[in-house]
Amino acid sequence: MIHSFKLAALPILAICAAAPSLAVGADSPAPAALAPTYADLADLADGTPLVVRAQVRKAVAVEPERARNVKPGYIRTFVEARTEALIGGNRALGEQLLYLVDVKADSKGKLPSLKKKSVILFARPVAGRPAELQLVSPDAQLAWDAATEARIKTILGEFYAAGAPPRITGVREALHVSGNLAGESESQIFLASASGEPAAITVARQAGRAPAMNASFSELVGAGQGLPARDTLAWYRLACFLPPALPAGANIAESADDRSAAARDYRAVIDALGSCPRTRR
Repeated sequence: MIHSFKLAALPILAICAAAPSLAVGADSPAPAALAPTYADLADLADGTPLVVRAQVRKAVAVEPERARNVKPGYIRTFVEARTEALIGGNRALGEQLLYLVDVKADSKGKLPSLKKKSVILFARPVAGRPAELQLVSPDAQLAWDAATEARIKTILGEFYAAGAPPRITGVREALHVSGNLAGESESQIFLASASGEPAAITVARQAGRAPAMNASFSELVGAGQGLPARDTLAWYRLACFLPPALPAGANIAESADDRSAAARDYRAVIDALGSCPRTRR
């Protein structure tokens, strides 16, 4: 077991990949001191091989000249930690972990004390180096508390569930058809997913009634149970990644009036889903 840092070993530790892109139309990031939102945690967890609870044993600031692309107000830090629990993933871990992370500086611009603090890491293993982890983004270390761990476990359970909603990459096409009765119509919005699995939203209108909106992640368009509840995986897939307005190229309704109605119904869905707040920059 390694009991001390060797700064000469820093080049072998890869700093993490870029953070997930923020969706168009997402809220402006809030101050980092705020608790992570559902979207923050889902961004970190999505596709991440390892989610680990660890206790920091030592933390050393990397010399600025050796730390590239660090955000202002952050310090690149070389950490030695002890594994406490595997929260997500099925890979074996040793007791000792080494990794790089960008830590927010304190009010004096110094590295805050991390020793003996428990943290949650979102990471991937480093081939051939069993003690090392590569975080999935420079800030993919969160302060641990029981509530945050419980939220992460819930989110991971949604990702791992059979039939989990796929990652939405945009709008494939949308059409609007008027019904036989005055005020009756339906818009069908077909979504593109990273896996190619089906996903769609329908908006049905009848005179004197609020529009009925349904999201489905199957071949049965319109068979959903309304729009998904906030802070669920299905909500995240839609609210955090759909564009704020219907792309003109995806609107295949025949007439100008129908195209306008399809755009109106799409906007109504976006408003009903609500914003997707994130605190991570």
